[in-house]
Amino acid sequence: MDRHAPGSSEPVPVPGQDREGERRATLAHQRRHESAPGHGHSHAHSHGPPAPVSRHLRKVIAAVLIPFAVAVLAGLVVLWPGGVPEKGGPSGVGFDRPTLPARVTAVRVVDCKDVNAQPPAGQPGQTPGQSAGAGGAGGGGKAGGTCRKATVEVTAGKDKGSTFTEVITPDATRTYSAGQDVVVAYAAKAPPELRYSVIDVDRKLPMVLLAGIFALFVVLVGRLRGVLALVGLAVSFAVLSLFILPAILQGSNPLVVAVIGGSAIMLATLYLCHGLSARTSVAVLGTLISLLLIGVLGSLFIGWAHLTGNTDDQTGLVHGLFPGIGIQGLLLAGVLIGSLGVLDDVTVTQTSAVWELKEADPGAGWRRLYGSAMRIGRDHIASVVNTLVLAYAGAALPLMLLFSIARSGVTTVATSEVVAEEIVRTLVGSIGLVASVPVTTLLAALVVSSDRNRAVAAEGVPAGAAARTGAPMAVGAPGSTDPRAPTGPEVTTRRGGKRRKPK
Repeated sequence: MDRHAPGSSEPVPVPGQDREGERRATLAHQRRHESAPGHGHSHAHSHGPPAPVSRHLRKVIAAVLIPFAVAVLAGLVVLWPGGVPEKGGPSGVGFDRPTLPARVTAVRVVDCKDVNAQPPAGQPGQTPGQSAGAGGAGGGGKAGGTCRKATVEVTAGKDKGSTFTEVITPDATRTYSAGQDVVVAYAAKAPPELRYSVIDVDRKLPMVLLAGIFALFVVLVGRLRGVLALVGLAVSFAVLSLFILPAILQGSNPLVVAVIGGSAIMLATLYLCHGLSARTSVAVLGTLISLLLIGVLGSLFIGWAHLTGNTDDQTGLVHGLFPGIGIQGLLLAGVLIGSLGVLDDVTVTQTSAVWELKEADPGAGWRRLYGSAMRIGRDHIASVVNTLVLAYAGAALPLMLLFSIARSGVTTVATSEVVAEEIVRTLVGSIGLVASVPVTTLLAALVVSSDRNRAVAAEGVPAGAAARTGAPMAVGAPGSTDPRAPTGPEVTTRRGGKRRKPK
């Protein structure tokens, strides 16, 4: 309420009041008005979340990432394959034979001896000649000697409508039922009665349905981000199938191909899913540093432990068909690609945590941000390491079952090549994941704090926030200790008999 002199309607100036106090009050009013919800006027600063980094920091980040992106693009151009190399004859893998859809029309029980089928012997606890079935001998009509004879009809191709028979022994892991859809292979040079054989069941419907359910859940929960994540997934498969695999088959160094292909996947998916921003760029830098660490450690310990990478039938077959492929490099490439997906999750999460902490507390310095984000990261580390270890353990579960019944010590089993390979793969990937948390958190804290300090200095903040960030405060700002700042109360002055209104 204004003070008035007796008999006058004009306000009386308060002692100690000056124009500087009025200016401070006007600026404070403007700041409150500009920060109010729904304010739509144009001002020097943007509304909503402040710009993550300044132009200077964007230039610094671009100076690091643009040469890296150019190098990845150049690597893609130089190593881009012309397709999968052709072999002169059958590869021996089995996938090069023509396949056709077929359907089982009937299944009947027969005597194994009548169809010249004998279940393989030699299972644990059996004597030679004993069936692998339910404890019976391999003779006709005895327990365990019954087989099943399936009639299969080809439903496509030049022999559509023709039928053949398939015998299923008692120890077969795959059984058939009438009306079941299967996949048959065609061998043109085989005798007519042996040209078709069942090689698999038709599982297109459940696979397509499962993929549809997955995509639906991703889109429903993630909305636009979910759609972009699916596009990123398609890009990852495209790079893997069109670049990484054909380039390795053509004789390129598997490690180099994996680094270039993995970097292309990282750049495409992160920027596509999270936008072209400084926040995403920091996550890219953290992922890149962690991948470099995984590559160095993997190369060191794979060579030191004398791991060849040739520990299963599939790897041996690849080496036999394409002797020029470096199997040891293929092992290291698998470690890098396998760790990339989890690395993206960790680095994006930590970067977002730092940005959100800064939004919640604009005055926090980089040390405070780093400490708070690391508390989040430590919880993330435990779950991520378990995820990677259990993923590898699940893939190697049959191998673990075999060693669980072996009569060897734990040390002997753990240091054998087939197990040591999985151990090195798991531990090297886990070290890279753990290291990505402090590295990415530190990068994000330094970037966001460096920029916000300049923003605070330019726009002005309350005294407490300025004291925490070390930002300079404007002369005369509330809470300033500058001796030039006036200390009188803020009231309306009188100029020319009229009250001065804030602009």
